[in-house]
Amino acid sequence: MSVIATLRSSRAAAAGQLALAPLNSRSLRDQAYALLKDAIANTDIYSERQPLRLDERELVKALGVSRTPVREALSILEQEGFVRTVPRRGIFIVRRSKREIIEMIQMWAALESMSARLATLNAPDAEIGKLRHLFDSFQNSPPSEHIDEYSDANIAFHQMIIRLGGSRLIEEATKNLFLHVRAIRRATISQNNRAARSIIEHLKIIEALERRDTELAERLTRQHTLDLAAHVDRYCDFLD
Repeated sequence: MSVIATLRSSRAAAAGQLALAPLNSRSLRDQAYALLKDAIANTDIYSERQPLRLDERELVKALGVSRTPVREALSILEQEGFVRTVPRRGIFIVRRSKREIIEMIQMWAALESMSARLATLNAPDAEIGKLRHLFDSFQNSPPSEHIDEYSDANIAFHQMIIRLGGSRLIEEATKNLFLHVRAIRRATISQNNRAARSIIEHLKIIEALERRDTELAERLTRQHTLDLAAHVDRYCDFLD
């Protein structure tokens, strides 16, 4: 099944409908790489079991370039483990196994909790204060009634924690992890009342950050993400 057909029914577009614009004269390979990686990151790659195949001709058409920069970009993405080439079948977006996903989430928990710790020590009050505004829309109605919007806010929250830590090395280390961790957060946020529990936990983390309670902020952030790993281990049989 092509990724085009699969993602037309998804919130996030991909492949030929990737929301891609024609490239300019800057490094075409680098631009193609950045746009393709961003489009894959915005794809619900764990929402369905069918393989997500990339059609090279449709990608070339969508980007408005020759095949060379697209093939070079896909080659980089394959080296990074985001796509794989299957002889005589094509190029597919990579889905990780349950064990791999759990290990990615565990690594994210370690890095994000350190970012939370650093944020209590270094982040300006105004920047920490922005975290609360991510959830303003859900104060008068439960997240389950706006699950897509809450999913976006949830993902933005975790990105902001990383950014508030101010560590470039942590930001770099989480870039490639983020693609799969974000996809799993999207796939699981509506399960087992996770959205309702999630917003409560987020607000507790924000309170700890605002009080500059370093130990608590680090511990709550780490446990919040480790709970996702435990959920994946127990309920996400679609990853097997």
